[in-house]
Amino acid sequence: MNTARKLDLERGKGLQLLFVGGVMAVSLILGQRSACADPAKTELSDPALRAKEMALVMEIHKKIVANSKETTETAMKKYRVVPLEDPTLKMPATPFFMLPIKGGSFTMGSREPKSDPPEVPAHTVTLDPFWMQQCEVTWNEYAPFMYHDWNRQNKQKTLADAIVYPTKPLIEREDGFPAVSMSQHAANKYCQWLSARTGHFYRLPTEAEWEYACRAGTESAYSFGDNPADLGQYGWFKENSNGKSQRVGKKLPNPWGLHDMHGNVAEWTLDGFAKYEKAPAKNPWIRGTDTYPHAVRGGSWDDPAELCRSASRQPSDRSWNQDPILRQKAVWILERPTVGFRVVRPLKAPTAEEMFRYWNNEVEFDLNK
Repeated sequence: MNTARKLDLERGKGLQLLFVGGVMAVSLILGQRSACADPAKTELSDPALRAKEMALVMEIHKKIVANSKETTETAMKKYRVVPLEDPTLKMPATPFFMLPIKGGSFTMGSREPKSDPPEVPAHTVTLDPFWMQQCEVTWNEYAPFMYHDWNRQNKQKTLADAIVYPTKPLIEREDGFPAVSMSQHAANKYCQWLSARTGHFYRLPTEAEWEYACRAGTESAYSFGDNPADLGQYGWFKENSNGKSQRVGKKLPNPWGLHDMHGNVAEWTLDGFAKYEKAPAKNPWIRGTDTYPHAVRGGSWDDPAELCRSASRQPSDRSWNQDPILRQKAVWILERPTVGFRVVRPLKAPTAEEMFRYWNNEVEFDLNK
C-alpha cells in the first residue's frame, strides 16, 4: 500500500483559528458548505480575514529572510529540497530537486504557421533568474500537505500548521505519479505551506517563466525540435500514455534538465488567461481578475501532440467543476485528472506584500461564478 493511501484522516471543517508566534492565523477549510464557509463571508477582500492572512504571511516572510543567504546568479546550483517532516503524519518527507534557470530574454509565443490565436503575437520577454522543480509535484510530495490532521488538537504550533489545507481529491493516488485535480488556489497554498516548511520562498511559475524553462534556449515547436513524431521520447501524451498519467521523470529531459515539460500533466501557472498584448516585457505576470480562466501549460497525457508544444496555452474554465458535489469544494478540487503543477523559487525573495499576492488569489474564493 502506498504512503498516500496508508493515511485516511478525517478533514477538519469550517474556520480554524490558530495562534502562531503570537499571531492569530486563519485557516479556512471548505470541505463542506456551512455558515462559516459562505463564500460571501470568506473572500480575502474581507478586511479582517485579509489582515489575519497577511499576518501569517509576514511571519513566514520573517522566517525566509532569517534563513536567506546572499547568492548570485553565477553561483546558482541544483539543490535538493527536503521539507521538514510532520511528526503527526506516518509518512516520510519526500525530497525533490530544483534546477537553476539563468535569467535572460526569449521569444514568447508562436511563430509557427497557422498558430492558435492565444499564442500570438510572438514577443520578446526578459526574465530574472529562478530555480524550477525538476519534475512535476508528485503525490508523495503533496500528501503531507493534503493529509494534515486538524484533529491533533494543535499540538504542533508551527507556521505550516496555520496555512489552509485542502479537501482530499476523490481519485487514485500512487507513489511517484504527479499530483492532480487540485485548483490553482490549492497549488498556491501548497507553495505557501512548502515555504513555511523549508524557509525558502516558493510559488507557481508565471506563464513566461514556464515557457522560458520549457523552451530551454530553443525556438522550435518543442524543446527537442519541430517533429511531433519524436514527442514519445520526451513526454506522455494521448498516443503513448495508455489513458493515464505516468511516473514523473521517466522520459528524456529538455536541454536544461527539466522532465515532463511536454505532456504527462498540464501545469498551473500564476497567470490569468489573457491576450499577450496586455503583458509587460520584463517579468510579466497577468494576475487573474476572475475565477476563470487561468493559464495551464504543457499539455497532458490526454492531449494530442499539438497541445504539448512549448507555446501551447490552455484556459481553465467552469466545465472543470460541473459535479454538484465537487462544486461545493471548488476552492480545492477540480474534475481534472490531467492538471498538476511544479514550483519555482526566484533568486531574489519578494517582499511580504508580494508573497501575499502570489499565494492568495482571492478570485478562487468565489464559488458562485
